Amino acid sequence: MADINNAIIARIKKGNANFEILVDCEKALEYRSGKKSDLNDIVASKGIFNDVRKARKATNEELKKAFLTEDENTIIDLILKKGEIQLTAEHKTKIRENKRKRIVNFIHEHAVDAKMGHPFPVQRIEMLMEQAKIKIDEFEPLEHEIEKTIKALRPLIPIKLEMREIEVCVAASYANQAINLLKRKTKILKEGWLNNGNLVATIEIPAGIQEELENDLNQITKGDVDIKILNKK
Repeated sequence: MADINNAIIARIKKGNANFEILVDCEKALEYRSGKKSDLNDIVASKGIFNDVRKARKATNEELKKAFLTEDENTIIDLILKKGEIQLTAEHKTKIRENKRKRIVNFIHEHAVDAKMGHPFPVQRIEMLMEQAKIKIDEFEPLEHEIEKTIKALRPLIPIKLEMREIEVCVAASYANQAINLLKRKTKILKEGWLNNGNLVATIEIPAGIQEELENDLNQITKGDVDIKILNKK
């Protein structure tokens, strides 16, 4: 059970009747966004209520009439996915700011200037989002908000999402460090070792992080690395 002292109300209306539950806000929002969780970890009290504040529980007859079932887990699932989750103004602001940062970071890593091929600096993305007057919805899935933001930015900048296939060749003395880095930060499509022990790997990365990856590889290898773009898509 979630902590009842920090719980908020989630509700759904069926006909003229309200059906309410007490839930942990963060966990309820995660569940709504698609994360699988045990419902017992989300709710802060047992039962479905007509009015939580008055501790008035819904009867089995009311549940059956409204939801065609008396199964609490089925009803809780519906309330969490389709109902209204009451948030404080502070919590709404926190969620929107966190989501905004994730959107900015995604665009920085995955998008490039369609004319020049360069990634957009974080500060410029933030400025353009302000200019486009983009409003973040705390309830919308992140993927939808990213799509909405990129669509809004297109009239302002030639933006496109791009993945790159890159070939990386590293001297034998740095090969183990380099392959560990590539495994952490990239999708390795192919890797091989030359007779002299040098590493040759084909990787896939979002276009925006190529410069960061090159800097990391140059630091590890002291510049003894060759990087070549094979494909852009």
